[in-house]
Amino acid sequence: MRICVVVLALFAASQATAQTWPDRPIRLLVGFAAGGPTDIAARAVGDRLAEVLGRPVIVENVTGAAGNVATERVAKAAPDGYTLLAAASATIVTNPSLYAKLNFDPVKDFAPITQIVTTPNLLVVPNDLLKSVAELVAYAKAQSGKLSFGSAGVGTSQHLAGELFRTMAGIDLQHVPYRGALQG
Repeated sequence: MRICVVVLALFAASQATAQTWPDRPIRLLVGFAAGGPTDIAARAVGDRLAEVLGRPVIVENVTGAAGNVATERVAKAAPDGYTLLAAASATIVTNPSLYAKLNFDPVKDFAPITQIVTTPNLLVVPNDLLKSVAELVAYAKAQSGKLSFGSAGVGTSQHLAGELFRTMAGIDLQHVPYRGALQG
């Protein structure tokens, strides 16, 4: 009986807290440039959250260090639900392997809420130049060191996929990191 009363008391307390949150705008940080896939998804989610919660959701692009700058800001924010992060897999999964020191721990500092979207990586070449991956590999071997591939930045899935392709195909491609998906 006591356990039941405690559970009911905790439930009542959580309901009272839930009714007062949010009482001010929510910040949703995106670690990548405006207009890219993470930003577009965050804005769609932010608009819907604002509608449902009845409070503004401000999407803020804080670029730099493959999403680490925004991620660090969210990690250091008060854990009150008013500062959220729209993270890409690079930020949470890949960056801990690529950066010697991060000022956040992706496992300890964050509580995942949901997966918003998945996006594929595509290999694209001019249609008038090549018709298959085999032709691309042969062409790259003949033009060793002269071809490049772009990505949305160091450590992004596009970058790592390009490096994996380069290694597996045994070809010399130069990586060109851009400051966001729109430029790459």
